[in-house]
Amino acid sequence: MTENKTKNLTLFALTWPIFIEILLHMLMGNADTLMLSQYSDKAVAAVGVSNQILSVVIVMFGFVAQGAAILIAQNLGAENNKTAGKIAVMSISMNLLFSLLLSLGLLIWTRQILGIMDLPSELMGEASSYMQIVGGLIFVQALIMTTGAILRSYGHTKDTMMVTIGMNILNVIGNYFVIFGPFGFPVLGVVGVAYSTAISRFIGFIVLVILLVKRSDGQLNFKSFFRYEKLHVKSLLKIGIPSAGEQLSYNASQMVITYFVAQLGTVAITTKVYTQNIMMFIFLFSVAIGQGTQILIGHMIGAGKIEDAYQRAIRSLRISLVISLATASIVYLSGTSLLGIFTDNSTIIEQGAFLLLMTVALEPGRAFNLVMISSLRAAGDVKFPVYIGIIVMWGVGITVAWFFAIYLGLGLIGIWISFIADEWIRGTLMLRRWKKRYWVDMNFVAKKEEV
Repeated sequence: MTENKTKNLTLFALTWPIFIEILLHMLMGNADTLMLSQYSDKAVAAVGVSNQILSVVIVMFGFVAQGAAILIAQNLGAENNKTAGKIAVMSISMNLLFSLLLSLGLLIWTRQILGIMDLPSELMGEASSYMQIVGGLIFVQALIMTTGAILRSYGHTKDTMMVTIGMNILNVIGNYFVIFGPFGFPVLGVVGVAYSTAISRFIGFIVLVILLVKRSDGQLNFKSFFRYEKLHVKSLLKIGIPSAGEQLSYNASQMVITYFVAQLGTVAITTKVYTQNIMMFIFLFSVAIGQGTQILIGHMIGAGKIEDAYQRAIRSLRISLVISLATASIVYLSGTSLLGIFTDNSTIIEQGAFLLLMTVALEPGRAFNLVMISSLRAAGDVKFPVYIGIIVMWGVGITVAWFFAIYLGLGLIGIWISFIADEWIRGTLMLRRWKKRYWVDMNFVAKKEEV
């Protein structure tokens, strides 16, 4: 965590480990789906709906992790290393307390939460078992997110990548034992997969903490774990809550859309799960570029390099657009074969293949959002993405999904039409906001207030 390391960061050096890390996180989810598909399509649907709910909870942890990542990057850019260290430790403590409360809520009210989703009765048993185990221990994921965000802000993206590799290996090994029962091991199905996920996450967190302490070089102030400074808490919440708010709104709107899909039946739920698992491999490029860009822009803003920050976002967007369009096209051409890995149900394969064709139009729009929203956050313009997100996701996304999927009876095709409309409208507005440079004035005002 030396000054040289933080000053010599490049997009490629930051992004490729982030890309591998995100890829492995996605592979962990896909490993659960793929291995469970050998057990039961119903089990896949049950876990898919549970994970849709858990993803909303995980985003709620993100307000601390996001705020910490941006503040640490800005302070490192301004060479305020001690302040960065205080914020790092404080953010871990805050997210631990918050996540423990949410974990308890998921454990106690599992069936009530799943009941809101109008889940088919045949899926309720396995879905509730999975969510009680993974949800009850979800606080570990909050700690992983926060610790990983801190390491990435300091430029140690390879560390988080290596830990994710280890977590994936442990998760796959665990899944193999509980699903296929080798050497007389009991076949536990969904419950076993839940335990495998929770245990691999816990071990991953322990390793991340060890690495954080090792890399800190004495810059972390552990007193901040118990003693919060009002100024830092205020700054973290000012950035973190709106940053997570956009993601929370997105995931909440996806829950509503999943509710619509649940009304279409188990086959529709399973098709959506399989298709979106494949789609993850398309947009992970944009996610990685967005996160790498956020770190760079945070350092640039802290150092006062406004024009460099502006050009960095535009260049990152161009790279992301080209890669996402090319990848989506390749995935569509291989769609039938990819879906065949998960299932031999011809209806699911046919519907999923057409949805992948629509994804070619969807993913460039998503690239706009992933890169430009990350750039706006790093520059301190955190409220605009939330306001636009709420208006477009709920005013356009949900409305279009209901109209085309339910009212016109287009099913999953109608759902994908809503995805396309939502991503492109929001993405265009985010790019316009960045080009207007309102964030420059915001940073000028913020520095004036500090003085």
